Amino acid sequence: MKFYVLTVVLTAVVTLAFTAIVWRVGLRYKLYPAIRERDVHTTPKPRIGGVAMFLGVVTAFALSSQVPYFSIIWTDPAQNWSILGAATLIVIVGVADDLWDLDWMIKLGAQFVAAGIVVGLGGIQIFFIPLGGQLVVSSWVSFALAVFAIVIVMNAVNFIDGLDGLVAGVALIANCVFFVYTYIVQRDLGASSYSNLAPFIAVVLIGVCIGFLPLNWNPSKLFMGDSGALLIGLLMAVSAIAFTGGLDPNLLTDNDVFGRSQLLGAFIPIVLPVVVVLLPLLDFGMAIVRRMGRGKSPFSPDRKHLHHRMLDMGHSDRDAVLVFYAWTAVISIGVLLMYIGTTQNWPGDYLLGVGYLVLGAAACIAVTLLPSVPRRASRAPSAIEPRTS
Repeated sequence: MKFYVLTVVLTAVVTLAFTAIVWRVGLRYKLYPAIRERDVHTTPKPRIGGVAMFLGVVTAFALSSQVPYFSIIWTDPAQNWSILGAATLIVIVGVADDLWDLDWMIKLGAQFVAAGIVVGLGGIQIFFIPLGGQLVVSSWVSFALAVFAIVIVMNAVNFIDGLDGLVAGVALIANCVFFVYTYIVQRDLGASSYSNLAPFIAVVLIGVCIGFLPLNWNPSKLFMGDSGALLIGLLMAVSAIAFTGGLDPNLLTDNDVFGRSQLLGAFIPIVLPVVVVLLPLLDFGMAIVRRMGRGKSPFSPDRKHLHHRMLDMGHSDRDAVLVFYAWTAVISIGVLLMYIGTTQNWPGDYLLGVGYLVLGAAACIAVTLLPSVPRRASRAPSAIEPRTS
């Protein structure tokens, strides 16, 4: 555990330093587009924060190669190089889009290429699906499922990037929960070492988000842009697939390992990685249906995202972000507690998780529907078009 904590600290410090440098470089060379009528901010701010986040990720991977505890992660170097290669492509395309507004087809094509690099060259795929037993998918189905999952999560995370600190905070909470989940599963399976690619990526993202938030918190000095949001989505999807996609359902349903509930023991480990990005996925799905229903491109920008609706209800920018944090924490921690309940004191601990989820959701609904500030004229639709898609 101490090596993971050290990774978080070092990654956060390095990312914070790179973020400050990127911010100053962005201002010095005016690496930001002109302010548009639809933008929330009123002063020019660089949108290349994703570069600093990427450099933090690269530094963390480089340091891990020199630490014996993480040697198991480097037993297959092609896997790590594929991840870094895909991340490099995504960041380059994201920066280009933030500066020059690329066509959405180019961005989507780059996302599929990046996902293909990770899945095809890195071998990070979905091999098992627990469906009333075990379903071992064929190689081409595994490839397709993994590629589409990565592309969907990347876009889902990017779609909610509309308020200061929103994506970084949501990703921070989600990856904290996901790390705890991977740690517990490895313990329950009797793993000889807790060193694994998935929890490592999770702690790297935790460190990156901690290091980036000080300059991205409202009022922010710079934005992560598409490069940062797509990078976070890529790494979150990869870590989830790398861990959950390779779990043997026979182990998940083994009473000796997971105790009291075969059904829940099989499904919760698959559901939880989805739950931690549930809000981005929900917003993404609603946006696709909404835009295609109007005969528009699914990637055409609008101001109907969940966070824009929160602003229209009267929430301040900070309060809207905090509400999203609360929803993320309640849903992800609630499902995690339910999972723990299937392996410990069944059904007592499981019901505790259900109770936490129900009460937490009720509290979140209350704060969502009861904004703390009255709706102001500045929240008119024409004033706050989204910064990103």
